[in-house]
Amino acid sequence: MTSFARLVRNLVAGLGLLAVALPSLAQDDGDLLPVTQAFRLTSDASQPGMVKLHWRIAPDYYLYRGRIKIKAADPGVTLGQPTLPDGLKKHDEYLGDVEIYHGDIEASVPYTLADAGTKTLALDVQYQGCHEVEPKICYPPNTEHLKLTIGGASTIRSPSPAPAAPAASGAALLGAPASTPGVEAQPLPADQAFRFEALVKDRQSVLLRWTMPKDYYLYRDKTQITVTSPAGVSAGEPDWPSGTAHHDEHFGDTIVYFDQVELPVPLQGAGSATSVGLDVAYQGCLENGICYPVMKRHVTLDLADGTASVGAADEAQPAAAPADVAPTPPPAGMGTGGDEAPVGFIAAIGLALLGGLVLNLMPCVLPVLSLKAVTVLESGESQTAARRHALWYTAGVLVAFAALGLVIVGIRAAGHGIQWGAQFQQPLAIGLLVYVMLAVGLSMSGVFEIGGSLGNVGSGLAARSGPVGDFFTGVLAVVVASPCTAPFMGSAIAFAFAAPPAVAFLIFLALGLGLALPFLVIGFVPAVARLLPRPGRWMETLKQALAFPMYLTAVWLLWVLTKQRGADATALVLAGGVLLAMALWWYGRSRGGRLSWVFTTVLAIGAAAALWVVHGLPAASTTTVATDGSIPYSPEKLAELRRNGTPVFVDMTADWCITCKANEKAVLDTSAFKDLLKRTGTVYMKGDWTDVNGTIAAFLEQYHSVGVPLYVVYPKGGGDGRKLSTVLTYDRVEAALQAAAGP
Repeated sequence: MTSFARLVRNLVAGLGLLAVALPSLAQDDGDLLPVTQAFRLTSDASQPGMVKLHWRIAPDYYLYRGRIKIKAADPGVTLGQPTLPDGLKKHDEYLGDVEIYHGDIEASVPYTLADAGTKTLALDVQYQGCHEVEPKICYPPNTEHLKLTIGGASTIRSPSPAPAAPAASGAALLGAPASTPGVEAQPLPADQAFRFEALVKDRQSVLLRWTMPKDYYLYRDKTQITVTSPAGVSAGEPDWPSGTAHHDEHFGDTIVYFDQVELPVPLQGAGSATSVGLDVAYQGCLENGICYPVMKRHVTLDLADGTASVGAADEAQPAAAPADVAPTPPPAGMGTGGDEAPVGFIAAIGLALLGGLVLNLMPCVLPVLSLKAVTVLESGESQTAARRHALWYTAGVLVAFAALGLVIVGIRAAGHGIQWGAQFQQPLAIGLLVYVMLAVGLSMSGVFEIGGSLGNVGSGLAARSGPVGDFFTGVLAVVVASPCTAPFMGSAIAFAFAAPPAVAFLIFLALGLGLALPFLVIGFVPAVARLLPRPGRWMETLKQALAFPMYLTAVWLLWVLTKQRGADATALVLAGGVLLAMALWWYGRSRGGRLSWVFTTVLAIGAAAALWVVHGLPAASTTTVATDGSIPYSPEKLAELRRNGTPVFVDMTADWCITCKANEKAVLDTSAFKDLLKRTGTVYMKGDWTDVNGTIAAFLEQYHSVGVPLYVVYPKGGGDGRKLSTVLTYDRVEAALQAAAGP
């Protein structure tokens, strides 16, 4: 066995060992960290005139950029404007567009001293962040008091955080006790902050009462009352008393109630009913403090004797959110009963291997696999040659997957939102891939050839003979595969996005191993290799026939480019493709000579210039009329539909997403799906992510989706959205929409 073969075998074994040794790297959803461990702060005042603050943020936690506040605790110190890195852009349902941090961040704070002889510096550093997976909680603002020695080591004086409540209770971390010096008072539990009662006025009406301590208030427009039993009884229009006008930075002008509010609610159709069941949802805040998420209570009232019992409408009690923040509903599928469950490290490795293996069957990868098929057939003459082809192809796949994955993870860690396949939103990348596919097809058609081996074709580099050709065929397979999201991939990549770089590296290597696995089996299992047909003259015909999937891939990419930048962009890339084809034809015909190289180079420069012009074109007009019964996605329209109690099916898609198009053909564009929408009263809402779109990117971030497709079903009458799997079946969609529509 060659040394390279041993290296690959050792790599596979190492992945297995790491899968056993590193399960502790996965975040245990139940172990909520104290605030100072979730956001570990250190400082450095060794440089006079400048303080550096460094936060190390634990996995699955994030810090708000706009919630970092730094104040001088001494009157003789003047602080300058802190310098903070750009954060990851996120659309928060309540805060709007915000920036958040993951991983490690550093802030620089300049300062001046009134007394040059001052040796110490006292700072109050306030920050705020959240735990973004189940159980989803947000911390109240936390203040750390720093006593720094100028020019020397720094000493941190941190408040002692309150211990986390048991995970089963769903309680948030509410900060330190009020008696801790310098720490804000602990907000009250929801049941104490909003004491709820239900009384029977008569057989035709009930009275709901909320009592709040000082500085707590209740929103009028966030209250919903639903009769659950008996059938035929409904709640009439509540008779709200006059409230206090309040301008809310999240909800605009609204009405709130302080102290106590009594709400008469008529019962329509109660007739001779002896009891009635109500579900009551409400929301409120502590003034200049936290905002609680929606609280739900179930009420059973005996209309005959006037007794009532009040319990939680849900099993889990609501948790307090951070100051001025009501938490975004946790995505279904992230621990709330969706089609995809949260995963740990070992499960992520397994899902990555499965996802990479299934990726071989996706239509976006099949054209490039035809290249590898020719190589494998050619290697039938020698088991050693088959192993060499398999190993070098695997190396190309692993390197490309690791590089692509870590580039995306690195960009996200630097504070920029990017998802899997986002490179296909760039016209320059689309045009370049058109050229690559055209060059591959021309090479397989015999227009030009670099090296004499049949199997060693792939692109300019992949067309070279020997290991280089196999390696770059693997690279090309990954590049073309990147717009596809196969089953099992989503959870694995989501785990990688939130994991430390070393763990993300292992996840992407596992994806690569899955993609390369069929060819590794052929190369290293002689019994499988013997099933392949023997090489012969027929392979030349096969190679030329397999060129046509490459041309079709180029046509598909041109269609995507037309959607992004219009017909002008397509014409430019077609013209550049003709120049490239002429250059390759001339290269294959002339075989050397200074004039030949000059002519070829000029044509290639012309093709590149066409791409550069395409890069500068404006986005194409998107004013099209939907023919599939969908409406365009917007957060405002979605919120309006949910307020009106309408079930909604949200489809996040892109023209370059092959999985999306397969789902549309199989399910979403069928008459059965349209009938299902009518039968369940569901609104079909579609978001097009073909081009860069910050609003859709924020929605993907909210549901921890690594890219498109993303399907979310919102139930009738409110409630969390349910995230469906990336590959749809009609039966699964039908079950989800019927459940959302209710009985």
